[in-house]
Amino acid sequence: MDALEEKRINNIVTLCGVLAGRPLFSHVSRDETYYLFPLEVERLSGTFDTINIMARETLLNQLVLEPRAKISILGELRSFNNKTGTGSRLVITVFAQEIALSEEEDLNLVALRGVLCKPPNLRRTPMGREICDLLIATARRYGRSDYLPCISWGQNAAQSAAWPVGATIELSGRIQSRTYIKQENGISTVRTAFEVSMIQQQLVVDE
Repeated sequence: MDALEEKRINNIVTLCGVLAGRPLFSHVSRDETYYLFPLEVERLSGTFDTINIMARETLLNQLVLEPRAKISILGELRSFNNKTGTGSRLVITVFAQEIALSEEEDLNLVALRGVLCKPPNLRRTPMGREICDLLIATARRYGRSDYLPCISWGQNAAQSAAWPVGATIELSGRIQSRTYIKQENGISTVRTAFEVSMIQQQLVVDE
């Protein structure tokens, strides 16, 4: 199995949505320039998730992106530990490997294979529905990993709450964005959290 096949089994994201803002300079790494932009993807309910996309300048230069252009993206979910003290501590983006103009319907699909790296947290919503918070580590090349927050619901939540730390998990779902109020030093700020809302899940038994 080559590196690309392995990466796509561990962590693959397929999106189709609307460009919700122009690409802005993010950083330079290994002589590559990277840009960040928001992608707006509609849910079946009619609400929207706004997902941050990271892309190389060379990839963006292959397209002419008009405002509100419809585009498809193939990539992987990435995490970054923000140590600046400003904004969320865990920054989640989609690293784009392919971008193309599209006329297809909105799409938001994630498939992950990784290791459960902290005890699951089973809780109930104010409406009484069970929900379980999970943190999954997916392997990347060069010994690096991405730490990705995931949530399961209902019967899946009860099942995943019993999983042990260190277990290998396979799951599929969608990227979900939600806003919340953060209280710090008496000051309230609105922040956005990103997580994978799990639709299918499986505990991988060692062969």
